[in-house]
Amino acid sequence: MERTANHVENVDVLVVGAGISGLGVAYYLQREHPERSYTILEARDSLGGTWDLFRYPGIRSDSDLHTFGYEFKPWRDEDAIASGDKIMAYLHETAAENHIDAKIRYRHKVLGAAWSSAEARWTVDVENLETQELIQFSANWIFMAGGYYRYDQGYTPEFPGSERFSGQIIHPQHWPEDLDYTGKKVVVIGSGATAITLIPAMADHAGHVTMLQRSPTYVMPLPAKDGFANTAQKVLGPKRGYALSRRKNILRQRAVYEFCQRFPEAARKVIRHLNASRLPDGYPVDEHFNPTYGPWDQRLCVVPDGDMFDAISRGKADVVTDRIKTFTETGIELESGRLLDADIIVTATGLNVQLFGGVSVSIDGEPADLSKAFAYKGMMLSGVPNLAFIFGYTNSSWTLKVGLICEHFCRLLTHMDAHGYDTVVPFVSDPGMPSRPMVDLSAGYIQRATNVMPRQSDGLTWGMSMNYFTDVKALRESPVVNANLRFGTARRPAATSTPVALDA
Repeated sequence: MERTANHVENVDVLVVGAGISGLGVAYYLQREHPERSYTILEARDSLGGTWDLFRYPGIRSDSDLHTFGYEFKPWRDEDAIASGDKIMAYLHETAAENHIDAKIRYRHKVLGAAWSSAEARWTVDVENLETQELIQFSANWIFMAGGYYRYDQGYTPEFPGSERFSGQIIHPQHWPEDLDYTGKKVVVIGSGATAITLIPAMADHAGHVTMLQRSPTYVMPLPAKDGFANTAQKVLGPKRGYALSRRKNILRQRAVYEFCQRFPEAARKVIRHLNASRLPDGYPVDEHFNPTYGPWDQRLCVVPDGDMFDAISRGKADVVTDRIKTFTETGIELESGRLLDADIIVTATGLNVQLFGGVSVSIDGEPADLSKAFAYKGMMLSGVPNLAFIFGYTNSSWTLKVGLICEHFCRLLTHMDAHGYDTVVPFVSDPGMPSRPMVDLSAGYIQRATNVMPRQSDGLTWGMSMNYFTDVKALRESPVVNANLRFGTARRPAATSTPVALDA
């Protein structure tokens, strides 16, 4: 049965998502355009996004907080690689200090958005999850800041015999608050950042923890504390010390990535040496920590203070590289014939990618297939007016891109105000423009979603840059006026230029 909205609320900018991206959008918007009204819609009960959702033991950042934090709010804690509770405290402080928390509507889920060129407005259908009431918002802009994966469902492949297992099977995205693993045998399936975080966090209380991986991942031990950053803040003060540390770490991140991409074999040897130096003599490093792919073809996992290696060295954890044949009543049988006993199996097997929270989009009554659109400067989509989004870096700190996109977005609004425009839409002028997936990463969760994600091409305009310095030129230093943008008004809509969204 169709529901009708009881009332319509008007707002200039509707921000979807109250995580690290959404709070950043709100800060820049109210700083640069205080005259504009905005509301943040958040489907969950709290702000924080990823950092509120994941509650598994040991959850922490895999980037330093001097770059993962906001440019406008210094990170003052001694830990550069920080725990989830510290990151949540930082985000709550950011929201409270800037009065952003008053703009958030919790338990409000966006269902669909319809654009009208005649009105230069989005009509957005929203469900109040508390009351099941349908509400509509009318907005000149939508800013999608809800991340890139489904919050209600993690990815778990089909494991033969899983129904036979007599213990508990848990996905980290849905960690039970009352789970007691004291003295238990735990098998963690997976080799990504989540698995590598869980191993040392559970090792001290569990009987034993095994990380079962199909193939190795690059793992890099780094200090949890940044001595340079902590000293710089003491000597120069929080603001200047943080700014200097941030610049240093941006350069370091880029240098490591470039070194890995340009000299993969040398990088492989360096990482292997670092791993071997933290593991017991004679440990089979090549079997468990020497991937077949090149460094940074997938994300490189950080191990603060080498804590996972320490758990292995103390005999509290181990790594098994093998394939699963079947689950049994008491654990897992591997293709090699080996049996792993388990009381608890954790499927740290990844995420389900879902851009824009699964929101359906239509333009002037026609459904929009966003998978056929191109990403304009990594922040808008071809053929879609007045909609911005954030997809952060996969090879650096996500939040670095948040700041650059928000700056460019605010400059775009300033230009539109100065010239009396209320509509802007990117368009592809060359139907033969090369096309490839929006995200070039060989990780499984990205590869599974290539058919539903938008596209990218070459150059600063249509390339999905993963280089902070390139984006500084494209987003901070370049003009907002571009040959591939069409500006208009409700009386003379930009969409009449017939923008092109190409097939993959």
